[in-house]
Amino acid sequence: MTYSKKSLGQNFLIDLNIIKKITNQVNIKNKNILEIGPGKGALTNLILKNKPKFLTLIEKDHLLSEELKFKYKKNKFIKIYNQDVLKFDLEKILKKNTIIFGNLPYNISSQILIKILKFKLWPPKYSSLIFMFQKEMADRIIGKFKTSKYGRLSIIANYKLNIFNKFDVSPNCFSPKPKITSTVLFLKPKKKTYNTIKNIDNLEKITLAFFSNKRKMINKSINKIFKNNNKINLLKSINIKSRPSDLSPENYYEITKLFENSQ
Repeated sequence: MTYSKKSLGQNFLIDLNIIKKITNQVNIKNKNILEIGPGKGALTNLILKNKPKFLTLIEKDHLLSEELKFKYKKNKFIKIYNQDVLKFDLEKILKKNTIIFGNLPYNISSQILIKILKFKLWPPKYSSLIFMFQKEMADRIIGKFKTSKYGRLSIIANYKLNIFNKFDVSPNCFSPKPKITSTVLFLKPKKKTYNTIKNIDNLEKITLAFFSNKRKMINKSINKIFKNNNKINLLKSINIKSRPSDLSPENYYEITKLFENSQ
């Protein structure tokens, strides 16, 4: 029986063709690489065959982390952290132009993505993200305005990232086999962000306020967030009878800027 912890959302990628497809998204040779959740090292092995400059692994599971340390003990350019990525200061250890790979645990994948979007330094030290998500989650990250998948996650993710490629991965490519299809996204940070928001936490706050009542008109959310004098500026540019999904990402960035200026 394959060792896996349900509590950590572990599903190990075992299909070599998919692993090759993931590593082929970027040129790994002489690059700094960071892998989140390497598990048993299937993807790690192929990354190493492509001769990276330096490889950092972050694995929460203690047993797997020890196995990886033993497996790669002769490699001087590998650093392994037995850490929970959500509590770990990723930004501090990143080297310039790092490529980050991750077959992310489904239960915390959006939290990991948001954490990486909130790096203090922007443009960040990472040059690319190649992440695997549950397909439904990936669809929400890339959900375009005026489609059913459009929402908070796509507004926040698209503020800081460009999506360059995606492909689906069958449940048969994993052990243990999950019940759902996965999707790999290839993401790159935007060098400049539209209408600079001072703090992405405020964009989170605004989108949460609006989308928590997503079937209702936005006037109640506006009343909650804004004091009267700032509300007047906002009402000139948007229709208060709109619903949250009727507003474009640019509308949300403008609303967030207005909110920040009103504080």
